[in-house]
Amino acid sequence: MAKLPISVQLYTLRDAVSADFAGTLKKLAKIGYKAAELAGYGVLKAAAATKKAFDAAGLVVSGMHVSRDQFKGNIAGVIADAKTLGCTNVILPYVDHNSFKSGDDWRAFAVECNGYAKAVADAGLTFSYHNHDFEFKKFDGVYAMDTFLQHSDPKLVKIELDLYWVSKGGLDPVAYLKQIGSRVILVHLKDKAADGKFAPVGTGTLDFKALTDTAAGLGVKYGVVEQDDSYGKDPIENVTISFENLKKLGVV
Repeated sequence: MAKLPISVQLYTLRDAVSADFAGTLKKLAKIGYKAAELAGYGVLKAAAATKKAFDAAGLVVSGMHVSRDQFKGNIAGVIADAKTLGCTNVILPYVDHNSFKSGDDWRAFAVECNGYAKAVADAGLTFSYHNHDFEFKKFDGVYAMDTFLQHSDPKLVKIELDLYWVSKGGLDPVAYLKQIGSRVILVHLKDKAADGKFAPVGTGTLDFKALTDTAAGLGVKYGVVEQDDSYGKDPIENVTISFENLKKLGVV
């Protein structure tokens, strides 16, 4: 099995980082994680303090989720924060798709992302878009995700492919990962339980050996463990289970 660098998305631990960001990072380092992906700065509020907490825990910032409003309104600030954090991967994690009524809306959004991607590329950074399941709705017989890929610049706009959401959208995540290939530079790793709920890696229905083998073979930069909802269980337990199961697969 090829190795895949492993990170963890801090949205999974959003309550913990809102209370004790630095302590939470140290817990992740103790589990064995070497990197984490940001979804805001939690209780620390700012990039400089967050960088200090990462350094103290011995972790690197593998990526940062940045809202569409931030890209629209303060892209210079996004770039400055990324530089402070030593982070090269800036990711748009979500778009309010309810206003998207046609393939033309997705084409316009792709062109919009080209602009963000060019700005961050000029600063030496890489832009990615993170999917959910709604991108696998069809307009004029074409998945919104495919329209987005067709009309965004493949050299500038990359994908953080969330494998759970691909499956939730009705596609085979291994096949889709292979299909879009080099556009994918990051993957989100979370399992899908038999009832469709989020689950720790290795406890659900997805084939993580095939997924991680494929991702590593494509040269994906990081596999990022995430679990949107822990359903009342301590999220630290869930990310520990995911990490240990990835170790059993020989990924880390």
